[in-house]
Formats: sequence, structure tokens, C-alpha cells
Amino acid sequence: MGLMTGTIASTYRTNAVLIAMLITAIVAIIVTIFCFQTKVDFTSCPGLFCVLGIVVMVTGIVTAIVLSFKYVPWLHMLYAAIGAIAFTLFLAYDTQLVLGNRKNTLSPEEYVYGALTIYTDIVYIFTFILQIVGRD
Repeated sequence: MGLMTGTIASTYRTNAVLIAMLITAIVAIIVTIFCFQTKVDFTSCPGLFCVLGIVVMVTGIVTAIVLSFKYVPWLHMLYAAIGAIAFTLFLAYDTQLVLGNRKNTLSPEEYVYGALTIYTDIVYIFTFILQIVGRD
């Protein structure tokens, strides 16, 4: 995943990659602090996150089909914005799963899985923000 992200980032300008990295770090820190402080339980609604994942997938398929014929900038930005918002919510969900004290939690044996899902969420947030920031 690191090789894939590095390859994708190498196609963008250095300024765009640094700005996307900074925005991603700020978002990850804010979401983590929010998950520590909030009374909102994201783990109680996994069905909503399933539907959100399906929305991202369908939007991606439609975007891939449309962009293969003609480049539509607003559609590309819409897909990137939906993806960034969705994976920010996934990050909040996964962070609360690891933190515990909610309806659904991970057991201590699953902490490695939890860390990998948080890492994956952050990488996806970075790639979606990079699409928004690095547009030509």
C-alpha cells in the first residue's frame, strides 16, 4: 500500500503532496480527538457505513465510466470529496472500535487489525485529498 501511495503521489506536484499530507494529518488528529471526547457512538450504526461504502463504490464506477469517454472535472472532484468524507467517517468508526467503551469494540487480540484499518483509512483520505488539491 505504501508503494502504491508513493507511486500515485509521484505523479502530482510536490506542493500538492505536502498540502495533502498536512491536511490529512490535521484531519486524522482532529478525528482522533473528537472520538476521545464525543458522546456520539459511531459503532452503533454499522449499516450506515455499509451503505456509505456502497455509495463510494457506485460513485467510483460511474466516475470511471464517464471519465473514460470525456474528462468532467466536477465529477472527478465530486468523487474525491465523497471519498474523503466517507473515509473520514470510517476513520471515526474504526478509531472508536479500537478505543472501546462503545456498543461495539475490538478485543485486545484484534488491535493489530484495528491499527491496519486506521492506517488504511488515513491512506485513502490522503489519496482523495490529493485528488482534490492536486487537480490541474
